[in-house]
Amino acid sequence: MQNIDKIIDKWNADSDYVIEMMQDIQDEFKHIPRKALEQVTKKTKVPLARLYHIATFYKSFSLKPRGKFEIQVCTGTACHVKGAALILDAFERELNIQTGETTKDKLFSLEGVRCLGCCSLAPVITIGEDLYGEVKTADIPKLIAKYKGGEK
Repeated sequence: MQNIDKIIDKWNADSDYVIEMMQDIQDEFKHIPRKALEQVTKKTKVPLARLYHIATFYKSFSLKPRGKFEIQVCTGTACHVKGAALILDAFERELNIQTGETTKDKLFSLEGVRCLGCCSLAPVITIGEDLYGEVKTADIPKLIAKYKGGEK
């Protein structure tokens, strides 16, 4: 709770900055715990229902724990045409999770996203803050091993 209070206090418990508070909480915990939302409500007087509305409206927020490394596979038109579905399937098989899930060790989360804005590099993925273009299914085991091995 101390970390949550520090984040809220950083924004002076100002109700105009609940989104910024939620972003900081998301960064700290890799999701937004219910107790964090309750604490934001208590200190800012913003109704809990409003905070849930915000948390479920914006894709960058998650109410369930996310992995240390978030893998995003672009499924936009250019990436789709160049095999994004095969890339997503390969990640699901390699990580033994479905899209939208997190590995049991909390190391990886997997998402399909509409566009990463790098159509000329299709198919494109991100792992954490790293972007990879022209990805092939054969690249997936090596990429996962790179992050599991602590290189990143």
